[in-house]
Amino acid sequence: MKRVAIIGGGLAGLTSAIMLKKGGMDVTLIEKNEYPFHRVCGEYVSNEVIPFLRENELWPTGLHPADITKFELTDTTGSPVRMPLDLGGFGVSRYALDNFFIEKAKALGVEVKEGTRVEEIAFQDNNFEVLTRNGTSPYSIVVGAYGKRSHLDKRMDRSFMKRRSPYIGVKYHVRNAPQSNDTVALHNFKGGYCGLNAVENGTFNLCYLSHRDNLREYKDIDQMEKKVLCVNPHLKRIFAESEFLWDAPLVINEISFETKEPVINHVLMCGDAAGMITPLCGNGMAMAIHSGKILAECVLAHNTKDNLNRVELEEDYRKAWKKQFSFRLSSGRQIQRLFGRPLFSKMAVSLGRYTPPVARFLMSKTHGTPFR
Repeated sequence: MKRVAIIGGGLAGLTSAIMLKKGGMDVTLIEKNEYPFHRVCGEYVSNEVIPFLRENELWPTGLHPADITKFELTDTTGSPVRMPLDLGGFGVSRYALDNFFIEKAKALGVEVKEGTRVEEIAFQDNNFEVLTRNGTSPYSIVVGAYGKRSHLDKRMDRSFMKRRSPYIGVKYHVRNAPQSNDTVALHNFKGGYCGLNAVENGTFNLCYLSHRDNLREYKDIDQMEKKVLCVNPHLKRIFAESEFLWDAPLVINEISFETKEPVINHVLMCGDAAGMITPLCGNGMAMAIHSGKILAECVLAHNTKDNLNRVELEEDYRKAWKKQFSFRLSSGRQIQRLFGRPLFSKMAVSLGRYTPPVARFLMSKTHGTPFR
């Protein structure tokens, strides 16, 4: 039986672990944190994933996700447009959903190493050695599912790590937000945009992306929010009326939307490690689940052979990943240019208000179709 190491226990890594274990493989999942924990994430999931989740007993019924059917967009001055979400989605926190998935993985027999950081991945003689603080272990296949950026990317000399990204991500959980539970909202401000949607248990996820120049100018996050985000009256009201549940936000730096490779140094990448869609598209969680499924299908298709043909596996996965995601990622990068700037954000709101079929068409280019 071929041994698989999955480095990173987000939705992409968890999905691939579950599907590979169901397919009869020996799977180890290595996660540097201990469950449950929060991640900087929009926490809105497109309904395209529902058939797959239900078919594989992964629909989180007990978490009671928020049903989201409407979309609201405001420009930097607060001028709004509201429209229905054709496919719709649901809101659920990563804290709850990732923990739900990890319990499913453990119940299936996936070996889970929490609180364990991978220091090095070495490939030699058609096999891997994965080094952690507890020693070195051999694996036939290694999956990189560790998110947006990692010290492992630097060790593998990935090209996107050589170019600094100007974006930071900030996330809060709040209650009593002045917004309907059935709506996902995207509010523009100078140099960025902020998303708000309900998740489980009466909680809302508030997460924004900002150019780092905003933080440089105002020195700390609190002042940046007051002086930049709250110029938009919708954001000013949200920050004034909501009950913030954490003492401090989660913050990540250097968020890169540049093109990445789905395979590098023979490691199969999935989720944000393979390519990250811009947060305004609200589709990162669905893409992570779908990419984990596609990766598992490719690996299982090649697991029938006694001798693993790594060249064929890598090429098949590369083609499958690009066919499903490369256009969506490119579309997201292009659409992002309409956001975070006064003129372009005003154009985006006008587009949604006066030519809704065009707006819905652009939205559809960043979303997939239901899959099993």
